[in-house]
Amino acid sequence: MTSPALPDYAPIPRSSLGPALNDQGYYVGRVERNLYWVTDGVYQSAFLTTRDGVVLFDAPPTIGHNLQRAIDEIAAANGVSNQVTHLVYSHHHDDHAGAASLFDRNVVRVGHEETRRLLLRDNDPARPAPEVTFADRYTLEVAGERVELAWHGPNHSPDNIFIHFPGHDTLMLIDVVNAGWVPIYNLNLSEDVPGYIQAPATALSYPWTHFICGHLGRLATRDDVAVHQAYIADIEASAREALATVDPTPFYMRYGENAWAGVKAHLDTVTDRAAAPIIAKYTGVLAAADIEIFTRTTTFAIMQSLRLDRGPSGPVHP
Repeated sequence: MTSPALPDYAPIPRSSLGPALNDQGYYVGRVERNLYWVTDGVYQSAFLTTRDGVVLFDAPPTIGHNLQRAIDEIAAANGVSNQVTHLVYSHHHDDHAGAASLFDRNVVRVGHEETRRLLLRDNDPARPAPEVTFADRYTLEVAGERVELAWHGPNHSPDNIFIHFPGHDTLMLIDVVNAGWVPIYNLNLSEDVPGYIQAPATALSYPWTHFICGHLGRLATRDDVAVHQAYIADIEASAREALATVDPTPFYMRYGENAWAGVKAHLDTVTDRAAAPIIAKYTGVLAAADIEIFTRTTTFAIMQSLRLDRGPSGPVHP
């Protein structure tokens, strides 16, 4: 059997890449003081060492048992406990929480009240529901360390929270900004487009230097968030222009009774017209911008949100 030909893509900007992984497939590094981050090159987690134990933030299954190995490495180097006593969920999705059951059932699990509801609904033994929950804000204090948790409304998911480390000059917000990369399909598979678009501005309203974004191989900066905002704003402007200038009439005339074929031809044309200049502009600036399906589906999601969330979806019948 002949393997299908695979496409070539633009080189990845060196600035989009992070540090090399070790032989076990992970990298662990200090963010500030006793706050550390872990990556396998695709997913990220973080942990805080304290005199009473370790506070872990997310447990991606792709990192899996390497989370404890990373904690053990840092604990041994610094002479502190390697026992995870708290686990904070950024949100309920399995790709960021699916290794949660690797940690002792006595671990105090913390998350938004909607995270608890969704995890109880999903009934996944790999993701035990948090016992400690909050609605809008919660201050987690462990052994003199303080972490501020806040929900500012739905964005990537209904329960995705902002995790601020005021004593470590760091913010953690998962699945919105990818440091140096474009979002994957449909704005990182996000459920609330207006909330997703607003989230970076909310993130920038916090004081921080270091940003843990949940994906890929390096920490983000405020400049990374600004570039992400520019990319999304350019898509929004391009989608508005395409919606205003693409005449739908020929598509519906061509397909007649097949209404859905007309809809597809119209919206695909709008999406392609809106996405093309964005792909050209950001190739070489954001990694994977030239993977057309990513920018194209993100453009489609934003274009549909412009129509349906903000309106008008079309002219009013006379």
